[in-house]
Amino acid sequence: MNVLQKLRDRIQKKGLRSLFKLLIRRYVFFHSRLVWLEHDVMVPLPPNNLRPYPPLRQAFITVDNVAAFTRHFGDRVETMRELAAEGHTGLMYLDDQGDTVGFVWASMRDYFDRHFYGCWFPIKPGEYFQFGAEILPAYFGSKMTTDVQMQMWKIMADKGCSKMVDVCDLQNIQSVKMHIRMEFLERGQITHVYCLFGRWRFFRDTSYSGSLLDAFRKPAQPVASTAAA
Repeated sequence: MNVLQKLRDRIQKKGLRSLFKLLIRRYVFFHSRLVWLEHDVMVPLPPNNLRPYPPLRQAFITVDNVAAFTRHFGDRVETMRELAAEGHTGLMYLDDQGDTVGFVWASMRDYFDRHFYGCWFPIKPGEYFQFGAEILPAYFGSKMTTDVQMQMWKIMADKGCSKMVDVCDLQNIQSVKMHIRMEFLERGQITHVYCLFGRWRFFRDTSYSGSLLDAFRKPAQPVASTAAA
């Protein structure tokens, strides 16, 4: 009954067509285009008008405190434990009840993403790969989206990193817009991930010139003329 209720809720919120696309992507075929982006950790983020958020406590993610994910990210607890055990740097934000409301991970070595895409992300010396960033919907549009980034940048700069690298799925419009707002630079590289029947995966890298993110930018507003009469 719980499965049927979730199905009905999905149809009501997203529509039958959206549900059909999701099922095709999950069980038949999907192609993700992961655009490589970078940002100098010493370059500050541009000003923004994001709203403030309630005080939160920061903590490094360890194998001993992953229970904090249980309430809002219950399906990630073991994944968080595995990443911490592998030595990656994880940062989480906790509310006044001790529950995780947002988190982000960083790796200073080549990262194999076995939990989602199933491919390698190679990292150059002096860089780190940022992945797994997520916050609760209640914090969308808040300054938390930038604070999480900048705090991890500071942590990794102290470890000797000068540049942050990550990938952005072009189908994730919210993530694309966030990268544009934070003035990330494109590397001209795409990692293509193909999955057939939810089982077989294929990968390839391609390069491009120009910008893929420009298509998602808001058009410039025309400047009103003030010609004299």
